[in-house]
Amino acid sequence: MKLINNLSDWRLERHGETLLRSSGAFPMIFVGCGQESVDMYRGNFKIEDYVIERRALSLTALHEQSDGAVLEFGDDLTVHVTLEGDCAVLRFTQKNPDINRVWFRVPAQKDECCWGCGEQMSYFNLRGRHFPLWTSEPGVGRDKTTYVTWRSDVENKAGGDYYNTNFPQPTYVSSRHYYLHADTTAYADFDFRHEDFHELQFWEVPASIRVEAADTFLNLLKKETAFFGRQPELPDWIYNGLIIGVQGGSERSFGLLENTLRHNIKVSGVWCQDWCGKRVTSFGKRLQWDWHFHPEMYPDLPVEIEKLHAKGIKFLGYVNPYLVEDGMLYQKGLEADVFARRSDGSVYLVDFGEFNCGVIDLTDPKAFNWFKDEVIKKYSLDIGIDGWMADFGEYLPTDDIVLHSGKSPMIEHNHWPALWAKCNYDAVSEAGKLGEVVYFMRAGFTGSQKFCTLLWAGDQSVDFSRHDGLCTVISAALSAGMSGCGLTHSDIGGYTSLFDNTRTKEVFLRWAEMAAFTPVMRTHEGNRPDTNFQYYDDEDCMNRLARLVDIYTSLAPMLKELVKENHESGIPVQRPLFLHHEDDPRCYTEQFEYLLGEDVLVAPVWQAEQTERSVYLPEGEWIHLWTGNSYGQGDHTVPASLGDTPVFYRKGSRWASLMEDIRARFTQQH
Repeated sequence: MKLINNLSDWRLERHGETLLRSSGAFPMIFVGCGQESVDMYRGNFKIEDYVIERRALSLTALHEQSDGAVLEFGDDLTVHVTLEGDCAVLRFTQKNPDINRVWFRVPAQKDECCWGCGEQMSYFNLRGRHFPLWTSEPGVGRDKTTYVTWRSDVENKAGGDYYNTNFPQPTYVSSRHYYLHADTTAYADFDFRHEDFHELQFWEVPASIRVEAADTFLNLLKKETAFFGRQPELPDWIYNGLIIGVQGGSERSFGLLENTLRHNIKVSGVWCQDWCGKRVTSFGKRLQWDWHFHPEMYPDLPVEIEKLHAKGIKFLGYVNPYLVEDGMLYQKGLEADVFARRSDGSVYLVDFGEFNCGVIDLTDPKAFNWFKDEVIKKYSLDIGIDGWMADFGEYLPTDDIVLHSGKSPMIEHNHWPALWAKCNYDAVSEAGKLGEVVYFMRAGFTGSQKFCTLLWAGDQSVDFSRHDGLCTVISAALSAGMSGCGLTHSDIGGYTSLFDNTRTKEVFLRWAEMAAFTPVMRTHEGNRPDTNFQYYDDEDCMNRLARLVDIYTSLAPMLKELVKENHESGIPVQRPLFLHHEDDPRCYTEQFEYLLGEDVLVAPVWQAEQTERSVYLPEGEWIHLWTGNSYGQGDHTVPASLGDTPVFYRKGSRWASLMEDIRARFTQQH
């Protein structure tokens, strides 16, 4: 990289290409002020902005320095640019206190692709759309043209859109071999709709903007993840089988475990989300948000956990950073003064769907440590729990809430998931159990990466829908990987069942066959378990699931190596095709296939009633896992019967013998 320090046309260039520019014809920075309106209802946000002023800034003075330059933009901003190798950092100093909106323009090319912005469910390539970046419930349906989304909007303001995500991040990766990251936690909107520029909007003056480049995407991800921090490795027990999501108390949960084992389904863990008790609401079966084991539903749970451990099976629970006001721990929290308050001094209670909870003020070291020590360690780790769903993190309100940090909730809201991740990480690390315990999170933001042992894709609908079904977890994994979080998985079969939308056997099995080729396999009964298909109710499904779990456990040597690579170098386990095929334009936009490592390609069946699947294969000779047939580069239609999601491995790959063994052992007879 090099700076062209010209007052009338300042540029940041690399290999003759302009990455940043400030000139009369191309202003780099616009500033102004606006007044937002934010309405939160159960984690869903309606956000509107009235822009009072917006104006372009001209570069009024330029001072060269040995490591960069100082750019003066009148009485509004000073930007210190430092350059080191292929990395440029622009640090902003705000001189005009009235500025609360910044628009930053980046030169673009018509055929450029962009990826990232955290975990995006609907579109992997961001070009042609804008992406508001605000952690929230993703919404039910996520497609304004569908009945489910419309009815969710009408009845409980819960219908999402293509950009709603639990894990946003002000970072994108360009096909021009650079990534750009903004150091801000304010509301942002990254707009990729213009042919000639990207426009990044921030509701504050960002602390800095970082642009770093590399000659290959693999090296670029190594640099990006070195900057963010990398996820720990998963423990070996994960690869022993399926984590079964069951609930209903000890008798039912452990009875379902025994039934699962009788059907030769390998089980690595039992996940009982209702270990803390249950509530029944209009949405479905919910939990008692009081994070200790429920003595009536799970009597003698520590003893039961010891029995599971003797069988080589782990036990997982559930925790989130809110406490229900009728719970024991809420009373302890009141005594310890750990809750966020309203301006009148009262505890801020949030409606989570027919019950109210206090918000742990994670910006207060006292509250942070209390929850870490007196809740996670004492009531989960100390009784032998091996992992949990570290849920939520998106619900920090923005109105009339007073935080210990003294910062506006509009600034702390996006920061909240990273604080929540660190709280879990510190609890596990201080207990000496890092590498043994796994917690999985749906919410995230900048900084979550190194504190998140495992991501999960959130609450998909229990169907094949384009914007909320099975296919969205593929885009989620690919975009999260480009944002520095390369270990992810999903609820097999989806979670959300509303308005007569119920899980079928086909949805479950198609999801399970894809999950066999991801880092972790885990089931979930969903929000309405009694009306949705469950694997344990169907003999044929249990037999099919046993085969898929056997395939997954057979992949353990490869998966362990890929997980280790993610930890050491930041290369995700599930990868977009272009990471290893940079010269193939088709690979830049493919979002319904992924590479598992370098040498295995997975093309999940994500639509209903399919017996064949059209796949695109990049350069090389590829062997179809189930037939042994060989295919070259291009589009192919291949068989895709239930249970046999199309998978290919590169001829001559070091994993070829492993794949051949899987074909020999697990090919179905049709």
